[in-house]
Amino acid sequence: MVYKASRGIEDIYELTYIRKDGSRFPAVVSITALRDERNTIIGYLLIGTDNTARKNTEKALARANALQNAIFNSADFSSIATDANGVIQIFNTGAERMLGYSAIDVINKITPADISDTKQVIARAEALSLELGTAITAGFETLVYKASRCIDDKYELNFVCKDGTHFPATVSVSALRDEREAIIGYLLIATNNTALEQAAKIRLQLAASVFTHAAEGIAITDEQGTIIDVNDTFIDITSYAKDECLGQGWSMFSSDKQSAAFYADMWEILQAKGLWIGEAWNRRKNGELYAEMKTISAVRDAHGVTTNYVVLCSDITQMKEHQDQLEHIANFDVLTGLPNRSLLADRLRQAMVQCQRRHESLAVVFLDIDNFKAINDKHGHSVGDELLIIVSQRLKEALRGGDTLARLGGDEFIAVLANLVNAEDCQPVLKRLLLATSELIVVDDIVLNISASIGVTLYPQDGADADQLIRHADQAMYLAKEAGKNCYHLFDTAHDDAIKIQRESIGDIRSGLDRREFVLHYQPKVNMHTGEVIGVEALIRWQHPTRGLIAPIHFLPIIEDHAISLEIGEWIIDEALRQLSEWQNISIILPISVNISAHQLQQSDFVSRLEMLLTAHADVSPHHLELEVLETSSLTDINHVTATMNACCKLGVHFALDDFGTGYSSLTYLRRLPASLIKIDQSFVRDMLDDPEDLAIVEGVISLAKAFHRKVIAEGVETIEHGTTLLQLGCQLAQGYGIARPMPASDIPQWLDNWQPDDAWNV
Repeated sequence: MVYKASRGIEDIYELTYIRKDGSRFPAVVSITALRDERNTIIGYLLIGTDNTARKNTEKALARANALQNAIFNSADFSSIATDANGVIQIFNTGAERMLGYSAIDVINKITPADISDTKQVIARAEALSLELGTAITAGFETLVYKASRCIDDKYELNFVCKDGTHFPATVSVSALRDEREAIIGYLLIATNNTALEQAAKIRLQLAASVFTHAAEGIAITDEQGTIIDVNDTFIDITSYAKDECLGQGWSMFSSDKQSAAFYADMWEILQAKGLWIGEAWNRRKNGELYAEMKTISAVRDAHGVTTNYVVLCSDITQMKEHQDQLEHIANFDVLTGLPNRSLLADRLRQAMVQCQRRHESLAVVFLDIDNFKAINDKHGHSVGDELLIIVSQRLKEALRGGDTLARLGGDEFIAVLANLVNAEDCQPVLKRLLLATSELIVVDDIVLNISASIGVTLYPQDGADADQLIRHADQAMYLAKEAGKNCYHLFDTAHDDAIKIQRESIGDIRSGLDRREFVLHYQPKVNMHTGEVIGVEALIRWQHPTRGLIAPIHFLPIIEDHAISLEIGEWIIDEALRQLSEWQNISIILPISVNISAHQLQQSDFVSRLEMLLTAHADVSPHHLELEVLETSSLTDINHVTATMNACCKLGVHFALDDFGTGYSSLTYLRRLPASLIKIDQSFVRDMLDDPEDLAIVEGVISLAKAFHRKVIAEGVETIEHGTTLLQLGCQLAQGYGIARPMPASDIPQWLDNWQPDDAWNV
């Protein structure tokens, strides 16, 4: 123990001491020789320090080290630590598993560059040289260059395994530094990207499959819009071969149907949002025009810079043609090819606007063929139809170039004469119209002698809206008939007399409303095929103290667009809700439909007042209330009306378009208004068994309903044959006298008990 100390060497070593109680403890002992003045050893000094705490700390560190090594070596990633020169010093088991080398194979023998893909190392060196503006040696320096300069570095690299195979990895590099911040080595952590690469390959394969086999045409362009690839469907759509498309711009398909402003807007949206969706007309290789639905998406790099565009296009030419056919059905008369009510309304409104702008006048001419019904009854509908075709052609020839001629139905025609300075300007045209309808017509060797009665009103002298202008011309036409036919009559200020009468009538109606003289009758609506009663329509009646029960035709037109019409309309809704509650109390759940005018629907507070009524009858489900919109041609602000109806739908109320086909409703209304039901007007249903035109209109409305995914119900079913025909046409819902007449609410329960559909309807 004192050997070294006796020779002048300070000695420190570890011993285990035994205490008096027999317990042991580790100690650090230092021994020093004690000498006299002659340097002779006279003894030794032993200083012992209890080393228990230090030993415990060492054991804890050893355990932590072992745990750290276990974690380090069991990790799925490869950890490689090198010295400052890049020679591998640590190679964990993750690295051994990935690369196939043992730690003994590589430690103190090679650098990570020796087990990396040489081509990638060289490429990285070149890229770094270009990026940093300095020459970088292809080797280990390449792998740690940024890390050595305190720059976080992460890159993709292929490692070379012991068996020569490669695997892709994501490599993160960190510099290891001592307390003086000097680099003493590097730590490279690599994650195997084989699974990611496989997934990427699968995604590429899927993308390639979609590109090749997609039903849509796909084209890929560079950032300038030059085509660099197209798929087979694109070739089929455009008729151009692939090599004819590559390297070309999109202008090669231009049809000149879109303006420069159209394309400017398209590119502006595309650059701002990275996406543009719309329709466009293009031209095939053979010059044929085609319509396409196009989606253009910008492809951007990591910095947000557009590198490519992907264009998806579908040929929608057939769909557009079908849409045009539907538009034609909706806007043109089937028999004569003339504009119908819908198109007439649009053209008349446009002409009125133009008339105001130019400070001119226009004439609305209502023409009715005299004694047409007698000709139909005597010679049959086929002769009558041919007569109408010939008359319509003659009337067109009698008009001027910019005038409009429309057929309202039956033997009624409307002409709109624009660009007039005064009333006298239209007289030559009116005389030609009378002459055209007074000449003999021969149909199937039958000589027909006809004439016409014409009513005329002038705008803006007659300051009415489009619908009322037609009504005024209609009124004037009846005066022409009363005057002896084969003449025309101009609507005049006698209209003021009618207003006075109207005011008196409105006063009577006001009194009737205050005295609670109005009642609702209910007409059932059924599914003819199943027999189910789907609801009832509420129809107002006036229980007048002296005139008895008055039908609405005798008082509702008087109050049209008058303030009292809003009060009556609101009363009807309130009464219908009250009746729903009353029926509900006796277990009758029967939806009620209520007619509302365009005037009422367009009130700014319509939604809030409807909500107030629904709240007042909280025990009634709003889903049992249906609002039937009348006079859609009077809906002046389609956006406002659509918003109003949508708000009502959120309350739970449903909508129907009433008397479809009789007004001047636009196909746009059918498309945009959230109405779930279309009602075919009874005037068409009633005569469809005898009048092919009415039958065609009924078929057309049913087809339109199906095309727009709306339910359809027919009014005016008066006979079993009416119902059978409607069922054959695909319309199962109906109401009319052949099912039930309108009745007081008290009669409904008994009618429900007795109702049975005709057996012919169950086939």
